[in-house]
Amino acid sequence: VLKELYRVLKKGGRAIILEFSKPTPGLLKKAYDAYSFKLIPKLGAWLCKDEDSYRYLVESIRQHPDQEILKTWFLEAGFERCDYQNLSGGIVALHQGMKD
Repeated sequence: VLKELYRVLKKGGRAIILEFSKPTPGLLKKAYDAYSFKLIPKLGAWLCKDEDSYRYLVESIRQHPDQEILKTWFLEAGFERCDYQNLSGGIVALHQGMKD
């Protein structure tokens, strides 16, 4: 996907992706894990009568590559000046790369 994004981007263009990521270690990570694996599926069951889908959502987020891996993928796709900014303690990250 990143290679195709690079291909169709105009020279001088910037790709920006906001994606769930890996929280930084510590208390926030422990609290986020508890919230994700215990509360989100229960809320899904209560609000939508679909606990399994919300459990799958949390598990799929955990399978997403971390910030450094996604940055490497940007570079491998041809982007330059690649970087990311953690938001909410790394729960989400804003990734960007330029096509020079």
